[in-house]
Amino acid sequence: MGLGPSLSIRQSQQLVLTPQLRQAIQLLQLSNLELEAFLAEEMSKNPLLEARPEEDEPGAPAVAEIAAGDSESDEAPDDPGADNIIMGEADDDRPLDVDWQSEALQNDSYSDVVTSGGGEEAFDFDRVEYAAASLAQHLTDQLHGYSGPTGDLARVLAEMLDETGYLTVALDDVADASGAPAELIGQALAIVQGLDPPGVGARSLAECLALQARAADRYDPAMARLIDNLELLSKGRIADLKRICQVDDEDLAEMIAELRAYDPKPGCRISGAAAADVTPDVFIRKMRDGYAVELNQATLPRLLVNRRYYQELRSGPQDKASRAWLSECMASANWLVKALDQRARTIVKVVSEIVKRQQGFFERGVAALKPLTLREVAEAIEMHESTVSRVTSNKYLLCDRGLYELKYFFGSGVASAEGDGAAANAVKAGIKELIEAETEILSDDAIAALLKQRGFDVARRTVVKYRESMAIGSSIQRRRMRKIAG
Repeated sequence: MGLGPSLSIRQSQQLVLTPQLRQAIQLLQLSNLELEAFLAEEMSKNPLLEARPEEDEPGAPAVAEIAAGDSESDEAPDDPGADNIIMGEADDDRPLDVDWQSEALQNDSYSDVVTSGGGEEAFDFDRVEYAAASLAQHLTDQLHGYSGPTGDLARVLAEMLDETGYLTVALDDVADASGAPAELIGQALAIVQGLDPPGVGARSLAECLALQARAADRYDPAMARLIDNLELLSKGRIADLKRICQVDDEDLAEMIAELRAYDPKPGCRISGAAAADVTPDVFIRKMRDGYAVELNQATLPRLLVNRRYYQELRSGPQDKASRAWLSECMASANWLVKALDQRARTIVKVVSEIVKRQQGFFERGVAALKPLTLREVAEAIEMHESTVSRVTSNKYLLCDRGLYELKYFFGSGVASAEGDGAAANAVKAGIKELIEAETEILSDDAIAALLKQRGFDVARRTVVKYRESMAIGSSIQRRRMRKIAG
């Protein structure tokens, strides 16, 4: 075969992600609070978009009712899914300016109840709390009164602490890097160890506990000997500890209780980032004959296309570029409102299917959770598995049993007497319940046998895996801890 230039024809297919397709995919995986920030940015770029006033509340119902006993039946309602609108197959005659408001419920939604107020109140300054951006900032803010080489070294050491509050760098390495004498570094470390929270700046667990004991004025010779022999305490050698500390049973029990009250990781009290409040995206409400799935109206974004403004701009003098820009803004606004409409319907559809499949959980609790996969839900509602995955990301539902992430209801499981299997979380809940209720310490084999009596067909190694994932000690460790506590 000779080498040389040639012409050939080749046919191939590929999926091209248009900007609208990317936007629709992005909207699916955003939570309501994240969606608010996204829409605020879109409204700043598109003059035809505006937020709907809260008192303007017409619209389609955002509630789906799941009748009791429907968990094994029926098809998804005939409504174009997110897959359809992504591929451009949605009904263009559907009204665009749709605001989701439940008319099926006879009383106000949960969000209306918790957000309604009884009048204005004066600002309570006592509720304002100081929040440092990091542990290092929290510590350096306390070093304003220290100056000179010692104060500078104390600030350096404060920035070297890890997130738990421990100094993991050797003082010799600090001396080599800074050129400061070891005595000066020791003085700087003593300053850091005297800061709040007590226990920071320690180089070991024993030193951390000793610092907290000193701060509580409990560091007497007996407590010092107890902290120096933490290894004996972990092994439950009470008799040896009483002899070393020269105390009786009552005094030793008080000292151990004191140690348990200390924080082994004091730096974790100062979070590097403020924990975000989790706001539910969906409410699950128990009805007379089933459950109602209701979108959270308090955080559900409301968006309108300002057609009057569009007509005013269109009727004015325009050049070709202005007309093209205005048409692009109108098309983008229409698409965004329609995509929000379909996003809300898709969330209700997916959550409704989850409630059908996991109805036992809402009625009886974690022990009734069943194994569930994204593919099963996707096939039931005739959507793609990736669509269901995006819908369930970063979203939470609130029910009578608490606040749960949608991903919580998916997972593998084990065989059960009912035939449908039991979710891993259900087995973990059973293990935890047995251990918390044990009068005599149960071995892993005994726990596996008791779980089989409850209908969970699990092996001993499965019990070990789930127990360790919940940070529950072995039977030997639990027996030792009971001996220490007793």
